[in-house]
Parts: sequence; C-alpha cells; structure tokens
Amino acid sequence: MVKILAACGAGVNSSHQIKNAIEEEMKSRGHNDVTVDAVMIKDVNKDMLDKYDIFAQIAKSDFSFEVPIPVVDAGPILYRIPAMAKPVYDEIEKIINK
Repeated sequence: MVKILAACGAGVNSSHQIKNAIEEEMKSRGHNDVTVDAVMIKDVNKDMLDKYDIFAQIAKSDFSFEVPIPVVDAGPILYRIPAMAKPVYDEIEKIINK
C-alpha cells in the first residue's frame, strides 16, 4: 500500500480534489494500491508525515521541521489542464516505482 497525504487550508475542498484525482489517475496507470488522505495543513506534523510515503502539497509549505518523505507540488492538478497535471502524476508514479 502506498500512502499519500494531501493538505490544504481547510482540508475540505482542494485536498479532496487532489485526493480523488491522484487515486483515479494512479488506478488508471495500474497502481491499485494507492490511497490518499486529505487534511488541514495546520494539522500536518512530523509524526503524521512519518505514516505516509508521499506528501502532496497544494502550496509550498514552510514547516518548522524537515519533511522526511518525498514532496510533490500537486497544485497544478486543480487547474484541470491535462498538460499541467500530467507532470505531477508522472512524478508521483516515479516515486511509487522506486
């Protein structure tokens, strides 16, 4: 199981759009073992991130700690422009395949 964390300001809209988009795209690419959780950015801490394989941030985040997992800037997925979203999906898939 590959676990991805998506976080946005309220943990409701953008992060859930990212969650759904990543899960659907990874399934279409044959990665049926990918799950994404959506949370509020203020709730993200190192202990939480230690439970995930990838952090899909919507906006560049500045934490008071070093993020211990690969970070993917997933914001372009929200534009719903395939040419902008594809590099994000490709980066996620590249990390998954490692």
